[in-house]
Amino acid sequence: MVAENKFFESYKKAVTTAASVAASMMLVRTVVNEVIPYELRDYVFSRFDVLRSRLSSQHTIVIDQAEGYASNLVFDAARTYLSTRINRSMRSLRVSMVEEGKSMVVSLEPGEEMIDVYQGIEFKWQLISQQVERSSIHTNSRFSGSATESRSFVVSFHQKHKDKILHSYLPFILEQAKAIREQDRTLQLHMNEGDGWCPVNLHHPSTFDTLAMDPKLKAAVMEDLARFVKRRDYYSRIGKAWKRGYLLYGPPGTGKSSLIAAMANYLKFDIYDLELAEVNWNTTLRRLLVGMSNRSILVVEDIDCSVDLQKRDERGSDDTSPSTSNDDKVRCDLQLLSCRPGLIKHMIIHQFISNHLPEISAHVLQITLSGLLNFIDGLWSTSGEERIIVLTTNFKDRLDPALLRPGRMDMHIHMGYCGPHAFRVLASNYHAIDEHNLFADIEGLIREVEVTPAEVAEQLMRSDDADTALEGLLEYLRGKKKDASEAKKMETEA
Repeated sequence: MVAENKFFESYKKAVTTAASVAASMMLVRTVVNEVIPYELRDYVFSRFDVLRSRLSSQHTIVIDQAEGYASNLVFDAARTYLSTRINRSMRSLRVSMVEEGKSMVVSLEPGEEMIDVYQGIEFKWQLISQQVERSSIHTNSRFSGSATESRSFVVSFHQKHKDKILHSYLPFILEQAKAIREQDRTLQLHMNEGDGWCPVNLHHPSTFDTLAMDPKLKAAVMEDLARFVKRRDYYSRIGKAWKRGYLLYGPPGTGKSSLIAAMANYLKFDIYDLELAEVNWNTTLRRLLVGMSNRSILVVEDIDCSVDLQKRDERGSDDTSPSTSNDDKVRCDLQLLSCRPGLIKHMIIHQFISNHLPEISAHVLQITLSGLLNFIDGLWSTSGEERIIVLTTNFKDRLDPALLRPGRMDMHIHMGYCGPHAFRVLASNYHAIDEHNLFADIEGLIREVEVTPAEVAEQLMRSDDADTALEGLLEYLRGKKKDASEAKKMETEA
């Protein structure tokens, strides 16, 4: 009983002392606010903070939301990172969703605290919010404006971990936030319009898991892409632009466009779809290419149809033919006309173009091809980093060998007809089945006839019932086999 009385007496003294200290601190703060001029308050309070930090083993780092008019990237990264570390049992949280279809973002409410553990070290985070009056200085007078909210993260930790937070923990948060944003962001598809790009959101669902192609080829493409994005230092060391070219060739309907979408989703790269037929001048092409972002895929589909890609060895003596000389004359005349002033220049050029439209059109196409080649591996190829260039064609043999050499198109990917493995991927995609009693007959026919993945997919989509869809596909393949046999017989008889 005596011991309990002593304990309660000690407890009362401790509470009384704490209350007295708290009251004293409030009194000091009130005196400071009433007596000390506004201009000196921040200095006095900062001295108090310095004194307190010297008496305590706990140190703090303040991360403001903005530095002047610029956003603080460390604050943005911390907010993104902490949203993935928050304990849902916390009493007060803030939830938001800025775009439909995106996941909800859970963040700290001002005044709330949380603990994050990094390499066995505890770091306490708190979000501080305060209203700050906007002010402007004019002739040494202060004018009050509207109030704005100022937010800061305060990180508390033991003083012995200061080097760890500055040189390891915060850089780790920056990297993690970058990865989180890349994973969650909406990809964009850009189309060239004039000398600029018009973006739309890209929601193509194709992935390497759903892609119907040879498994060994698929694995080789994924390995090549993964190696490319990790080679920043390697490309810098060997003195080459950080880019890689892929040529996709094969019959129509073999999945070239789906592969491009799968590459974009795999790497989280935007796609820039370049329509060369809409580009008339080298300078326009350069503006478009410079306007691309890093970490992007430049796509030129059906390159053999976009511009006149004659093989160089087929031009031969044409380079010195009268038509070539005429092209040179047209080029020189255009350059001279461009020096004429004002309205007269435009009238003369309009009449000149009308008279020489065929020669000008051929010359424009030649410029575009030359500019494209220069971008792929010339000086213009250094205008961006971490870029992938993809050309597609149905007829590889029609392309100029200069376009296909290593350094321009580094990896040639043949997109062939549907095989047994590709068929099983499609069956799994469209009907969620991995085995069926008709699989053996279908795979046998697929080995005998030439059928594209697009044809197989079309048959599988014709019914929601797997049995009906597979029977329809089997009949379709039998029909193709019969047609091929009859065509071969007619060819032999002829």
